[in-house]
Amino acid sequence: MSSTTSTPVTSPTAAPADASTTALTLANVQYEKRGAIAYVTINRPKVLNALSAQTWKDLRTAFEEARDSADVRGVILTGAGDKAFVAGADISELAHATAVEAEQSSRFGQGVLDLIENLGKPVIAAINGFALGGGCETAMACTIRIAAEHAKFGQPEVKLGLLPGGGGTQRLPRLVGKGRALQLILCGDVISAQEAYRIGLVNEVVAAADLIARAEAILNTIAANAPIGIKLSLDAVNQGLNGIQSEGFAIEAAYFGLCAGTEDKKEGTSAFLEKRAPQFRDR
Repeated sequence: MSSTTSTPVTSPTAAPADASTTALTLANVQYEKRGAIAYVTINRPKVLNALSAQTWKDLRTAFEEARDSADVRGVILTGAGDKAFVAGADISELAHATAVEAEQSSRFGQGVLDLIENLGKPVIAAINGFALGGGCETAMACTIRIAAEHAKFGQPEVKLGLLPGGGGTQRLPRLVGKGRALQLILCGDVISAQEAYRIGLVNEVVAAADLIARAEAILNTIAANAPIGIKLSLDAVNQGLNGIQSEGFAIEAAYFGLCAGTEDKKEGTSAFLEKRAPQFRDR
């Protein structure tokens, strides 16, 4: 895919307040719910949205809110400004961390990204610029990754005397294969959005001006389907990747049975036979 000049995306514009719009007040993350979509924007553009300890805490709060809000059907995660999704860890903090503190920080960040990956609702990373180190790891924890044409990706931790600490050594091989993952991790190279698409790191590359709209369109398509089926599909894939294939088959069959006992399955099959649009009720 070739790059073209386009207007960089910024964080989503606030909609007029109404009953379907809610927001949280956080130091480094903007959280807004509009209708069935929660918008989470990492908001430290002066430092390219670097992941400080407080930012990790704010991300956890925002995604716990999205998880616990029954009317949220999906989340869009992006970065403020037009240069970075997340450019990596906050080096000013990392430079002074002891070995024990660094391990604790790694485990906390891994926990936040595990929350995102296993939210039970689709999370789309709208990658509007640099996604390096912890930024690439944050994107990989999301369900789907949509990149602006000017986005850049990489795991350059070895250039700082480190290795990926937010799950990069585990998620990257699962997405792009062992060989490509090791090349990226060991060389510390930064790659283009087009190369990230070619190797399977991102799902789509779009014009920057279309980034949020495309993420919304995907979530709206997903939201038209049965909520229980969506949640269990996410869980079956995530659990299956953590074990052997036969265990994944058992999980899939069990969830298939659970879905078959729901009112949504009855509605979905009836609507198909009656040639009408289904009206799912999440039960």
